[in-house]
Amino acid sequence: MKRELQQPTADFTRPYPVFTPEMRATHTILIPDMLPWHFDLLVHVMRRAGYKVEVLHNEGREVIDEGLKHVHNDTCFPALCVIGQYLNALKSGKYDPEHTAVLITQSGGGCRASNYIPLIRKAMAAEFPKVPVLSLNFSGLEKGNSLQLSLGDFVKLAYAIFYGDLVMTCFNQTKPYEKEEGSAARVRVQCVEKLKRALDDGNYKKFRKCVAYVLDAFSSVAVTGEEKIKVGIVGEIYVKYSPLGNSHLEDFLLSEGCEPVVPALMDFILYCVINNVNDAKLYHKGRKTAWIFAIVYKWLYGKQKKLIALMKKQGRYEPLHDFEHLRRCADKVINQGVKMGEGWLIPAEMAALTETGTQNIVCAQPFGCLPNHIAGKGAVRALKQLYENVNVVAVDYDPSATRVNQENRIKLMLATARENRLNEQAKKTDRT
Repeated sequence: MKRELQQPTADFTRPYPVFTPEMRATHTILIPDMLPWHFDLLVHVMRRAGYKVEVLHNEGREVIDEGLKHVHNDTCFPALCVIGQYLNALKSGKYDPEHTAVLITQSGGGCRASNYIPLIRKAMAAEFPKVPVLSLNFSGLEKGNSLQLSLGDFVKLAYAIFYGDLVMTCFNQTKPYEKEEGSAARVRVQCVEKLKRALDDGNYKKFRKCVAYVLDAFSSVAVTGEEKIKVGIVGEIYVKYSPLGNSHLEDFLLSEGCEPVVPALMDFILYCVINNVNDAKLYHKGRKTAWIFAIVYKWLYGKQKKLIALMKKQGRYEPLHDFEHLRRCADKVINQGVKMGEGWLIPAEMAALTETGTQNIVCAQPFGCLPNHIAGKGAVRALKQLYENVNVVAVDYDPSATRVNQENRIKLMLATARENRLNEQAKKTDRT
């Protein structure tokens, strides 16, 4: 039986509320949960910049139903989840709507994510008309209603992302093998607190020391010597990382005795930056600002290379993907001019994962997300021609999909993965 949802109405004749400088001291800014590994550090930077920021962790069917009141289920599942979290939190009584704002990040690309702001404003106008909607973007969107951060703040955010990627990678390569339950999680908390203090100092010469600290801290966790199946997670940026969006995919893989392998968030940042450079070369668009993006790319990529070099030197953990290598991987499958949504980054990550021993991959995509269906599911055949043993399952996430069906599809992929591993072991035995 279909659930009847009452559709609120909005008054669009009134101007939407603007977040004024004075509100920095009076308003709490709500952020939807997307990056559990990184948000501790990113939020810390924003709080130090003077903003009262809080990450939402509310989940459940009531969150999805709140989103369905304002977003058609075929429009965009990530937008539906985000709006549902906002409304559910505001209706909980925990926050004063008179002194609350909501924040969303925007990449500025051709994806529907660039239209999140109007969708969120429509929902807020219908139910909480005094709540401002803010944007955090690097594309000049929503200039009058965005966070006011200094260049130094943006530099700290970049370092926070690098640190978040490092912690995420080390944790995922330690947690499945820990001898003592919870030991990897304790080290994660310890590392995050250390990194917060480093970000406060603003001394970026400590980058090398901070990276070494995290690597050594996770290396101190006692682990088993067993071999587990590695499963990569790629796809649309929200469902790739968000536990709400992907039905706690990483937790499920851990429960199945697997090691989740999640590509770095900085890869997506670099992807967005280099696309602006590519636009000038391929489409003669944005030539006046392309040089700025080229400088930003050079600086970010230089930091990434340093991080990778430090991981290789330490030797305990599989390093992050080199972004220039990702670009070369993309060129084997698809043109870098294909940049709608996550575009060429998805097949690039799948190819790079396969080349580093992660042949089993979940491609997470919102139902009806055309860019991800084309660049994700549509690229699988080309990848299988390049890599014989790649084992990819595309999983749709939407309001009507049940977690059981999603997990059953992944279990079928894991059954193939286990069979492939047995065949490989048999071949090794025959050769010896």
